Amino acid sequence: MANVVVVGAQWGDEGKGKIVDWLSERADVIARFQGGHNAGHTLVIDGEVFKLAALPSGIVRGGKLSVIGNGVVLDPWHLLGEIEGIRKQGVEVSPESLMIAENTPLILPIHGELDRAREAQNGVAKIGTTGRGIGPAYEDKVGRRAIRVADLADKKTLEQRVDRALMHHDALRRGLGMEPVDRADLLAKLNEIAPKILAYAAPVWKVLNDKRKAGKRILFEGAQGALLDIDFGTYPFVTSSNVIAGQAATGVGVGPNAIDFVLGIVKAYTTRVGEGPFPAELNDADGQRLGERGHEFGTNTGRQRRCGWFDAVLVRQTCATSGVSGIAFTKLDVLDGFETLKICVAYDLDGKRLDYLPTAADQQARCTPIYEEMPGWSESTEGARSWAELPAAAIKYVRRVEELIDCPVAMLSTSPEREDTILVTDPFQD
Repeated sequence: MANVVVVGAQWGDEGKGKIVDWLSERADVIARFQGGHNAGHTLVIDGEVFKLAALPSGIVRGGKLSVIGNGVVLDPWHLLGEIEGIRKQGVEVSPESLMIAENTPLILPIHGELDRAREAQNGVAKIGTTGRGIGPAYEDKVGRRAIRVADLADKKTLEQRVDRALMHHDALRRGLGMEPVDRADLLAKLNEIAPKILAYAAPVWKVLNDKRKAGKRILFEGAQGALLDIDFGTYPFVTSSNVIAGQAATGVGVGPNAIDFVLGIVKAYTTRVGEGPFPAELNDADGQRLGERGHEFGTNTGRQRRCGWFDAVLVRQTCATSGVSGIAFTKLDVLDGFETLKICVAYDLDGKRLDYLPTAADQQARCTPIYEEMPGWSESTEGARSWAELPAAAIKYVRRVEELIDCPVAMLSTSPEREDTILVTDPFQD
């Protein structure tokens, strides 16, 4: 049985929610391996909309095990609120359906406070974070001062962990003109929530390795997109974790040989939220049309996404760094009705043609797109479930994308509905 990693191959918002839900029906375990609750995803199931951020997408499917891995940073208060929200929608969540790795670092209220205070500083370039504390929580993890799920089980250990964290945070807060942390209040909040979170705690690495040995199918679910990867993204306008497929192994505690197929989710055009370079961005009527037709607003933040033509340079690069086996091509229907379409095939950097995005931030900012034009189509592709239902020009567009990114299309999505999907290659049977 194949195990599948799903990664976003652009700047996030590629439509991972629908694809993961589509795949999760055939998986036994769905495991989140990185990120926090800053990356929302929307599922539409039988007309009902589920908006998730911390919970794995498989939680809405009965009979599946959903796992939050150690590569995630977890806000326990947000998680419990999200669980309560989907319970009201009729989804039952229990320790049999949800497990949290015991070594998962926690996002505390002080992380969000620090995140927002930094972004508010005048004279400092904004990163464009969601202000939810994800970055500071990852900093504490690598700084060896994080509070992890297992620490909640022992009050003495918890106090030691809090004291170590506050030595760092109180010094930072003084520099930012903030009041010191109320230690007693923080401990009280953690002790109050501890039993509710510990009910889901488990040695996830062991559970997943046992599942593998038993021949169970595992779906590894990432958040955000590869262009936000801390190492390979548009640094410093990135998230604070590794997003690429290699993180799936370390983010839950399995070996790299557990990964059989990497599915990259790719939107038929390009969007990003927040600050940072975007060579193919459109600040014209076409960009506005893409945003309106694609309903390009953040699931969590409501922020309007920046829109542009499909950038084959970037996707070719992320397919390489994640070892993508095939892509799921989403939102093709948003391109319906355009007389002419453009694809970015290279960049011009000070008169030099580049077939990749350079690493240096100043060079990224100076890259301008070199476009190839293709005829559009007037027919609707929305809801198509076979190649025969697609206009010839749409098929040519998809085939040209495959050539330019050097990666085949495994799935094609033509609407938010999960059944409106054309399956070319089954990732679980690769």
